[in-house]
Amino acid sequence: MTDAPRLTITDIELYERDVHLRLPFRFGVTTLTEAPQGFARVHIRLEDGRESWGMAAEVLAPKWFDKNLDLSNDDNYDQLRAALAIAKRLYMSAGPATAFEHYRTSYAEQVSEAAKCDLKPLVACFGLAVLDKAILDALCRVHNVSFFDAMANNLPGIENSPLTPDLAGFDVDAFVRGLRATDTIDARHTVGMVDPIESGGGAVNDGLPETLADVVAAYGHCYFKLKVGGDLDADLTRLAEVAHVLDRIEDTYYATLDGNEQYSNADAVRELLNGIRGTPALTRLADAILFVEQPIERALTLETDMTSLASDMPMIIDEADGTIDAFVRARDLGYQGVSSKSCKGLYKSILNAARCRQWSAESGRPEYFMSAEDLTTQAGLGVQQDLALVSYIGCRHVERNGHHYVNGMAGQSDDEQSAFLTAHPDLYRATDGVTRLSIQNGKIALGSLSCVGFAAAAEPEWSAMRPMPHSG
Repeated sequence: MTDAPRLTITDIELYERDVHLRLPFRFGVTTLTEAPQGFARVHIRLEDGRESWGMAAEVLAPKWFDKNLDLSNDDNYDQLRAALAIAKRLYMSAGPATAFEHYRTSYAEQVSEAAKCDLKPLVACFGLAVLDKAILDALCRVHNVSFFDAMANNLPGIENSPLTPDLAGFDVDAFVRGLRATDTIDARHTVGMVDPIESGGGAVNDGLPETLADVVAAYGHCYFKLKVGGDLDADLTRLAEVAHVLDRIEDTYYATLDGNEQYSNADAVRELLNGIRGTPALTRLADAILFVEQPIERALTLETDMTSLASDMPMIIDEADGTIDAFVRARDLGYQGVSSKSCKGLYKSILNAARCRQWSAESGRPEYFMSAEDLTTQAGLGVQQDLALVSYIGCRHVERNGHHYVNGMAGQSDDEQSAFLTAHPDLYRATDGVTRLSIQNGKIALGSLSCVGFAAAAEPEWSAMRPMPHSG
């Protein structure tokens, strides 16, 4: 492998601004109406003296990283801020290293230090995830290359390491260099637990679709992510309402089910699948289901054998993917897939994609896969960097929900909206005076993400943000 450049992290700035949802989003145990979005600016210096700033963004989502009901949303925000503060301290105290080495050598201490603050690994890794994206953005900028070109040359220096002993013998460097993104990706529309299906719209009246029927008509989706809640009768009734809309789509449509940890055992999940298959109104929907996401509560996921059930329907982990080896452990229990989310870490996504390649080769068929999932990624840095990552690792459809629950960049200044629209005219459209994600025939165009930097040729308005509290 060509030596990747070594860099020193010389400054880290953390900011926030608020995100207000146009529609309430129900997932798992919470209904989200607003949350802060965190932003990072990271300054790096190479050993040859060149230097640059990089940037990244992620929503501080409550009740996903830690679903403890004794914690308030503000408690959850502070957990994620604490994870960022720990990561900032570790990275600022590190010497010269490749971008990947900074992650690899900090991972164990990040998890350990976070545990002292009662932060679970999924929370802990959020800190690294945000900063790693900003570091990679800076690395791309100092070399004047796009994210895709940087990965084609393995500029971060991703390699076999003690973090992934299961990949010993697999050429990670060749894998990283050989991946190629597509020009478009299908958007998989989320249907939340309280989303209106055919009636009940009109409350927002901002020019964007509100009901599922409106969404299908407006965007032309053929991929959907359907939330289920663990109550069989209620789930079947709601899925029948959803199917009544989806079955009017002339072309083939596809669906995934998200259990959001609402099931305590495999038998309960099997009962759901049998119920779907045994309901005449769900015949077409039953045939459309691609996989079930995180049905078992995370505390039991890596203790529950799903092999028999997974032979009937592929299963993936999401919230249970707290550590770098979680997918390896889940595979032994029958799971075939794992979600990619930028908030869990770009290196975790890439290494898990390598595992899928290796394991599928060993089995002789494409049995293992990555699933691209959303956590309300927002227009601008968040959605762009995530789209670049998931298209690069080979995902051909991605759950997108931020554009539906939030009115694009309506909360940002006209200058910021114009800058992103001008820099990425294929990715956004301007309607009703707002810059919004553009979805045509169910697809998102990715061409403009091949710009210098990590998928962003415009910057947010830093002066309009507040410093992140408790961030060191």
